[in-house]
Amino acid sequence: MSDPLTQVIELLRPRAIFSKGISGAGRWAVRYSAFGHPGFCAVLEGRCRLMVDGEEPATLEQGDFVLLPATPAFTMAGFEPAIPALVDPVAMPVPSEEVRHGRADGPPDVQLLGGYFAFDTPDAEQLVPLLPSMIHIRGIERLTTLVRLVAEEAQAENVGRELVLTRLVEILLVEALRTSRDKDTPPGLLRGLSDQRVAKALRDMHADPRRAWTVVELADAAGMSRSSFFDRFTRVVGLRPMEYLMAWRMALAKDMLRHEDMALDEVARRVGYGSASTFSTAFSRHVGQPPGRYARAALN
Repeated sequence: MSDPLTQVIELLRPRAIFSKGISGAGRWAVRYSAFGHPGFCAVLEGRCRLMVDGEEPATLEQGDFVLLPATPAFTMAGFEPAIPALVDPVAMPVPSEEVRHGRADGPPDVQLLGGYFAFDTPDAEQLVPLLPSMIHIRGIERLTTLVRLVAEEAQAENVGRELVLTRLVEILLVEALRTSRDKDTPPGLLRGLSDQRVAKALRDMHADPRRAWTVVELADAAGMSRSSFFDRFTRVVGLRPMEYLMAWRMALAKDMLRHEDMALDEVARRVGYGSASTFSTAFSRHVGQPPGRYARAALN
């Protein structure tokens, strides 16, 4: 059975960059400017506050896990009033030791493991909006264990380090995303997969993107009328069915053009187009440049 979530993560090609311990004590607050890369943290001990732009403020407690797929600006703080110190994560050097906020000595009020990674694909801006902007999960020990493993591997210089980190981050992403999947998730892929009927259509499109799907066929497979299915899919996923199918086909096509030595007519066939010329027209309209130019640029 096709797994759309795994396929999206595979196309995003996550790779680990940085992971360190973070602690805070006494009066402290830190304001991070928008970063763009995915960020995560797990609370090992204590509590703190997290205010992410565009999201409701949250209290983080021991056992909590947070994932920000695009890391907008946010503030993290203790519970005593404090003026936030401003941090630009793009400009700041990568710290070599645990990051400490507030009082430098004595036991911390909160201890976290945090970090960030990158999506090694130019398609991230297209695929990341399908995911929630903030994922906050409580009491899932598997996630804390995975974050610990990422931190330990990031600090070591073991043979195969990059491969292990890449696999750990992939597992961390899958675990976090599937755990957060429910009917209250914002519109996007996760919410679509939590809806039994919409999920059937998503799995069908991902399983056979070359098929000439119609809304009627997808609605029949979901056991719904065309209008009911169209409205439900659009409300739950945030895109119309054919818009989603087009976006997925183009994401697959761009990945093939970048990483496969494949003739243009074969790429076209694999994503549901009867000829290279028809595919080229659709690709140029969607991406803003012809597929041949896109493939050549990817090699440079």
